[in-house]
Amino acid sequence: MDLIYGIKDKPRFGKVVLFALQQLLAIMAATIAVPAIIGHGLTASAALFGAGVGTIVYLLFTKSSSPVFLGSSFAFIGSMFSAFAGAATLGLSEQAGYWGLIIGALMAGLVYVIIAIIVKFCGVEWINKLMPPVIIGPTVAIIGLSLSGNAIGDLMKSSVEGGSTYVALICGLFTLAITMLFSTYGKKVGRLIPFILGILAGYLLATLFAIIGNLIDNPALIVINYGAVKALDFSKFSGYISLPKFTFLLGGTEGLKAVSGKYLLTLFSAYVPVAFVVFAEHLADHKNLSAIVGKDLLKEPGLTRTLLGDGVGTIVSTAFGGCPNTTYGESIGCVAITRNASTISIWGCAIICIIFSMISPLVAFLETIPNCVMGGVCVALYGFIAVSGFKMFQSVDLNKNKNLFVASVIFITGVGGMVVSFGAVEIRTVACALILGILTNLMLSNEED
Repeated sequence: MDLIYGIKDKPRFGKVVLFALQQLLAIMAATIAVPAIIGHGLTASAALFGAGVGTIVYLLFTKSSSPVFLGSSFAFIGSMFSAFAGAATLGLSEQAGYWGLIIGALMAGLVYVIIAIIVKFCGVEWINKLMPPVIIGPTVAIIGLSLSGNAIGDLMKSSVEGGSTYVALICGLFTLAITMLFSTYGKKVGRLIPFILGILAGYLLATLFAIIGNLIDNPALIVINYGAVKALDFSKFSGYISLPKFTFLLGGTEGLKAVSGKYLLTLFSAYVPVAFVVFAEHLADHKNLSAIVGKDLLKEPGLTRTLLGDGVGTIVSTAFGGCPNTTYGESIGCVAITRNASTISIWGCAIICIIFSMISPLVAFLETIPNCVMGGVCVALYGFIAVSGFKMFQSVDLNKNKNLFVASVIFITGVGGMVVSFGAVEIRTVACALILGILTNLMLSNEED
């Protein structure tokens, strides 16, 4: 892929701000969704702050050579629930549960550190043999395809109760159309920030429908939630500057003192197995990103550095925002579509996340972007991830039964949405597909060329 801006390129300051905002809009929905799902006082502002700090840690470890943003990980949702449930089962306070989030992330981060040390001394060639293009390509495609249901669900979803599916669909498709048109036919800056322009256009259309809906008293036309009621209530925006509710502050010293040995075992069983699963996704994401930027990131800056950045970034992020981090497919898709791989943009996004997390009206704006508008953008983002995966294995000989079976197993288990649970531990779709693909490849490795 011909990049407009390479990894080390430095666009002008004004462009960097726009690129950073675009990255923010791409990763924002998923990043703030995790604390909303978990509850227990975790906030969107703290998650944004944690994601920003965690990404800076990652950029430092990778010497600003890997253009990807780290956001809240969905893979650890079950682990986070287990942290609070385990505390309750053992009769510990909710404050202990907050420390459970931090300690669990520390355990997961140490898994990354251990693997990074192994890679340091053993290299990455064994990984390339274990996961050749016939495995990585379909797995990357599955990352995009497995998210397609989320994109379509949001595309047809109103952000308020009683909102019309058809109005949501119109707003979502309008957002997608504007994004595609600017990405394809836009001039200069317009072609580099299609997501910002698409989201703003969709937001304005949703606002127009809301105004009309309120004038004619038709709640079905309102798909954007400005406040607690289905009306143009801008009370969310009348805020002030405040620090997010950091996880370590919510736990306090009393919560830390309450942590017991049994609770640590609960956290170990909930977080460590998932860390190995997310490691597989880490590999797939960096393979995908490598193909997009035309540089093997597993060799430079190196898998050791990317793992250390991801692991330590997760620990730091959780201490502030409660949510373990992971490399974001949305961020990678943004790089692919805009052809802007400059890590300065990622630095900018991380810094803006931290700043925005402390400005209540800005957090409110991000929270009020309708689901359907984000769904329209995600159709393009997730689609580009899937297509990138297809491109990675286009040179693979599928006339060989071995390659045919490996790709088939990955695609069917991935598209079918296989999820396997062992108690509180859940192996999600992408990891299931990758693991079965590896096992299939090893089983058929004796096929003659």
